Parts: sequence; structure tokens; C-alpha cells
Amino acid sequence: MRLDAATVMLQWATGGLFFLWITTRRRELGIGYGWTMRMTYLVSAVLSLVIGLRYDFVPVREAATAGVIAATSYALWVSWVRRRAGVAGQREEHDRRTARVAEMTGIERDAQTFDRDQQEFPPHLDLIAPVIGLVGLIAGGVHAGSPVWLTVARVLAGAAFLGSVSDAMLLGHWYLVQPGLKRGPLLELVKWVGWTWPVEVGLLLVPTGMWSAISGEIDDGYNGILTWFWIASAVTTIGLVGVTRAALRERQYAAVMAATGLLYLAILTAFGTDLVARALLS
Repeated sequence: MRLDAATVMLQWATGGLFFLWITTRRRELGIGYGWTMRMTYLVSAVLSLVIGLRYDFVPVREAATAGVIAATSYALWVSWVRRRAGVAGQREEHDRRTARVAEMTGIERDAQTFDRDQQEFPPHLDLIAPVIGLVGLIAGGVHAGSPVWLTVARVLAGAAFLGSVSDAMLLGHWYLVQPGLKRGPLLELVKWVGWTWPVEVGLLLVPTGMWSAISGEIDDGYNGILTWFWIASAVTTIGLVGVTRAALRERQYAAVMAATGLLYLAILTAFGTDLVARALLS
């Protein structure tokens, strides 16, 4: 199995954009959240294309990456054009809170202006880029080596794993921008990290895989240090998922910030779980 930087960057972009759709389809987060995420993963996709064209050209993967860039740019443009419409859930929550403050204090909050006659951003546009990216990831997996089913499965699982944990951490920060946002969107992403973890780890253990390194069948070249680092990363990641879910059960708002801090660590250990294994097995 080959570790290709272009495929890794496309994994990150595709997975992140897919879980952006998982979140935006709820119609609860402000329009700015989508802008932040699309621009972040647009950069990742551009880097993937540049690296692929420069160092290890895979025609189907690079064509798909260009498609991801185009689809993400289009979604970003549409969301900007329709920004005055806001988001349905955000508008409803703003109106509810404004009425509640006025009822309790008699003070009218400054109205947040929405153009209710304008059509809001359709979340399905966020699904186009990851669907295109899926084609590129399959091509990258085929290019990575054999057995093809295993390399493709590892690439796809890695995209879901890294995308979900990255989006969860970034979403945690958005709660500072949009106070009062319910915890449902963040909890959903944290659950996805937990669901993708056993698939990711299980595929990486399949021989020839990390189980071969653990059993001593293959040498990691560092007297077992990389193997133990991978084990620590994998175990710590799922442990952090559990602690994060426990933190989100607390009622205090600070619990969301605590969860975000834990997700910072989870990103490091998640990337260690994916990239260390694939580098060792390459």
C-alpha cells in the first residue's frame, strides 16, 4: 500500500465535505459555518490537485479532484448569493429568543435582518462535491496497491474517519459564534467518529496490516515504537470520543468548550491512527 499525499488531501476534503452536508441538512447553523467549512476543504482539494499534478499523476483522481474544487466553489458561490435568506432553523431560533427576551424584560432585541422572500441555500449542493470525490478516492485506492479491495476500503474509511473528527472539532468552535445552538449537530458528528473508528481500525488490522506489525511479522524499523504509537493513537481516539460524549451530557455551556478541546486531541490521535499505519505499511 502506497501513502500518497494527494490521496490523503483528497480524503480529508471529501470526508469533511460529506460531513458538512450531514450538518447543513439540519438547517440549524448560520450561513457563515458553511462558508468556513467549504473554504477550508477547498484549500485541501486544491493542494491535492497541485500535489497530484506535480508528483504522482493519477488521471481519474486528478479529474475528480478538479470536480470537487468546482462543486465546492459553486456551493460557496450560491451560499453567498443567498446569504440574506439566512437558514430556517437559525431564523426560528432567533425569533423565539427575541420574543422570550421581550416577554421577560420588556426590552426589544436588535432585529437580525433576513430576506424571507429569498430562497435559502439548498443543502443538497454540499453533497455534490463528496460524491465526485468518492470517484477520485476509489482511483487513488486502486493506485495505492493490492489487494485492491483492501486499499480502496482503507482509503474510503479513512476519509469518513478523518472527515468526521475534523468537522466535529471545527463545529465545536462555531458554538462561540452562534450561542444558543443546540448540541444535536455536534453530538451527531461525535457519534459518527465513534461509528467509523471500528471500521477504520479493523481495516488497518487486516493482513498485511497492523496486526502483522503487532505480531512481529513485519518490522516497523524503529524497534516497535511506531507500532506502539499506532496502538496508543487508536485506543486514545476512541477513549476521547467516549469522554467527549460524556462532556456533552453536562448542562453547562462550558461543556461544549471542553468537548471541543477534547476533539482537538482526537484529531491528532485520529491522524496518527490513519497515517502512521499507512506509512508503516507502504
